[in-house]
Amino acid sequence: MAESLYEIRFRENVEKRILCHLQLSSTQVEQLRQAIEELYYFEFVVDDLPIRGFVGYMEESGFLPHSHKIGLWTHLDFHLEFHRDRIIFANVSVRDVKPHSLDGLRPDEILGLTHTYSVRWSETSVEQRTDRRRGDDGGFFPRTLEIHWLSIINSMVLVFLLVGFVAVILMRVLRNDLARYNLDEETTSGVSGDDFDQGDNGWKIIHTDVFRFPPYRGLLCAVLGVGAQFLALGTGIIVMALLGMFNVHRHGAINSAAILLYALTCCISGYVSSHFYRQIGGERWVWNIILTTSLFSVPFFLTWSVVNSVHWANGSTQALPATTILLLLTVWLLVGFPLTVIGGIFGKNNASLFDAPCRTKNIAREIPAQPWYKSTLIHMTVGGFLPFSAISVELYYIFATVWGREQYTLYGILFFVFAILLSVGACISIALTYFQLSGEDYRWWWRSVLSVGSTGLFIFLYSVFYYARRSNMSGAVQTVEFFGYSLLTGYVFFLMLGTISFFSSLKFIRYIYVNLKMD
Repeated sequence: MAESLYEIRFRENVEKRILCHLQLSSTQVEQLRQAIEELYYFEFVVDDLPIRGFVGYMEESGFLPHSHKIGLWTHLDFHLEFHRDRIIFANVSVRDVKPHSLDGLRPDEILGLTHTYSVRWSETSVEQRTDRRRGDDGGFFPRTLEIHWLSIINSMVLVFLLVGFVAVILMRVLRNDLARYNLDEETTSGVSGDDFDQGDNGWKIIHTDVFRFPPYRGLLCAVLGVGAQFLALGTGIIVMALLGMFNVHRHGAINSAAILLYALTCCISGYVSSHFYRQIGGERWVWNIILTTSLFSVPFFLTWSVVNSVHWANGSTQALPATTILLLLTVWLLVGFPLTVIGGIFGKNNASLFDAPCRTKNIAREIPAQPWYKSTLIHMTVGGFLPFSAISVELYYIFATVWGREQYTLYGILFFVFAILLSVGACISIALTYFQLSGEDYRWWWRSVLSVGSTGLFIFLYSVFYYARRSNMSGAVQTVEFFGYSLLTGYVFFLMLGTISFFSSLKFIRYIYVNLKMD
């Protein structure tokens, strides 16, 4: 967004004022013709009201002979309505204007253009902009609210199916399992040996290994801590948007809020990571804090450095100046990092014992060979695709807002979809964990994080599809920025959904083993 050359003063009418004179070469005219053929449009913002119009005029007529006319709008009529001292409605029109033809120019001809504009003010009795559905310029773009609701209904059906599926597991399968496993000795004594062996398998037989702590526990706790931080950050951003704290025409408002919230929520990552790390027997809590604070900030800084360097090399205005870089580093060093340490200290001091329902043996049980459909790759494919399918339609509008010129204002639907995403992730995690334990495979700790966290990979693959099929981006600057930040987005979703998945599986496993009677 930049300040335009048009001078519009409150309640001051203007008639055919000259804006500028232009001399265009044949190459520039050809670029302009191509832009008009591709339906390029302009957007002005007057007192936070968007005004949009097409750059030029194109007419296709006849089959034989076929005519193809292209013209440029060199005059714009601004119509503004006000009530007392407030603008209620704004519009731009070319209704009574003839386009300047761009056809029939010689290759060496210089085209001279004079741009003009008129401004007309009129008073209205309407006091609020919301009373008239003209201020949002809804006729310029096709309505997409119906598609949004279709995506919501699609996601809701998926949620109900998954919740029902998990309920069936908890109510029927587990009840049968627990009833079979909890037979006392008097009952089992009358059962033949073969029947007893058949019953004593599945998830009960690994009760002495299911709470065996995983390898790389420091990294696991760091992932959970940063994931919890981004869950709080994402929820905070959406709630702030619902409360109307962001202006759609101030594009940096959400970015500024995200940076501030990230710094303030660092205490959450430190607390969750250090608390769980101490619970599962971790001793190097200082190293755990350093790993937690570096898990996102280091990849972000490296990605941003590459993107910013490409912007600098190409002279782009998107490159951040050195003063802004120093300011961001100062915020992280003075706010983010200290809050992570403080949260870590509180988490370490408040941590109790892990309190597993089952005693863990010193020698690990051998894991039987698993069928192909219980492999990590299959679990990641299923656990990543289902949550992704719940948000795929909404994801398009978010991409079109971030990388295009759309304006996203349906924050209520976004909050609903975010809740659906977390619900689907939790449900599919519980189902996959149950299937894994039924195969006597107790290595669920990392598997639960990877299975639903792989949604981030599907989001990145979608970004590749969006770049190739839905956008007109090209060149080093746009490509590096798009894929750099898309990688970070996928990584953030991996951390968030991996955290939801892990704690859902942990809650589920505690529930089923607490209700299991041990010898």
